[in-house]
Amino acid sequence: MSRRVTPAMLITALLLAALVGCSTDAPVRRAPAAPAAPEPTVPATPQVPAGHAPQNPYPVGVRDLKLNRDGRALPVRIWYPAAGEDGPVRRGAAGAKGRFPVVMFSHGLGGRPDDYATLLTRWARAGFVVAAPTFPHTSTGADNNVLDVLNQPADVSYALDQVLALDAKADDQLQGRLDGERVAAAGHSAGGVTTIGLFTANRDERLDAGVVFAGTALGVGTAFAGAAAPQLFVHGELDEVVEYAAGRAAYDKVPWPKAMLSLPKGDHGRTMLKDKAALRVVSDTSIEFLRWSLYGDPAAKRRIPTGATRGDIATFDNHL
Repeated sequence: MSRRVTPAMLITALLLAALVGCSTDAPVRRAPAAPAAPEPTVPATPQVPAGHAPQNPYPVGVRDLKLNRDGRALPVRIWYPAAGEDGPVRRGAAGAKGRFPVVMFSHGLGGRPDDYATLLTRWARAGFVVAAPTFPHTSTGADNNVLDVLNQPADVSYALDQVLALDAKADDQLQGRLDGERVAAAGHSAGGVTTIGLFTANRDERLDAGVVFAGTALGVGTAFAGAAAPQLFVHGELDEVVEYAAGRAAYDKVPWPKAMLSLPKGDHGRTMLKDKAALRVVSDTSIEFLRWSLYGDPAAKRRIPTGATRGDIATFDNHL
C-alpha cells in the first residue's frame, strides 16, 4: 500500500535537502573559562546621542544565560560592549556605560553560537549587544531534526523577552544597558530561515531590522508583515547547500528597504566567515547596516555601499 505524503513530510524533505550541512565548523572542545578578574574602576562612557552610532570600538564581554521555554532548553551566549581597557574578550566583564541596541542571532543546522564568534564579537565591539541561543534540536550534537527550525522563531522571541529583562535586573552586567526599542534579528542558513520567519509567519513587532546569511524562506514563507523593517541579505553565489537563487527569491519578496550582498566566489559559509578579506567586507557592511537601522545614523547608511563593493569580493544590490 502506498504511503500518504503529508505537507509536514514534504516540508521536512525540502528543508533537509536545503539545510543539511549548515554548520561551518567541526565541534571544538573548550577548556573551562578561568574566573574573571575583578573589574577596574573606569570612567563612565557617555550615552551615544540619537542618530549617531559609536565609532570607537568597545572592549567586549561575554556571559551565558540559561533559559528554558516549555521544556526546550535554550542556553544563550551574549557578547556585549564592556567597560575597562581593550583586550581579549572577557567573561563576566562589567558592561560599558550607555544603552545599546540588541541583535538576536540564530546559528545554522549542526552549529552553535561560538562558530560565529569572530563576526558577533565585531558587532559587539561596534556597540551592539548580541544574544545567540543554542537551539535544542538543530545545534551541534543534537538530533538535527530540521523541521524544528519552524519552532525556532518562537524560541528567539522568548529569548529576547528574557534578555531584555536583564535591563532591570539588579547587579547584572547588563542592567541599564539594553535598549528594547532598537532590536534586530540575524541568522545563518537554518538560522536565516528562523530570521525570515520572525518577519513573516512569526512576526515579532519589536524587530526593527534583519540580517539573513545564506537563508531561504522555505517553511516560513514570504508574507512579510508588520511595520517596515530594513533587511540585509548576504549570500555566496557558489553556495552548495542553500542555492543562491533561493536566497535571492526570498530577498526579492521583501517589501521594505533592502540590500543584498552577493559573494561571487562565496560558498555556504566558510568563505564568509573564514576568508579574511570576505569576512571584512561582510562585517563592515553588516555593521554599517546595523548602525543605520538601529542607531539611525545617516552617515552609516552612506558608507554601506563603499564597504560592500571593496575590491572584487562582492557585488551589492542596494534598495535601502
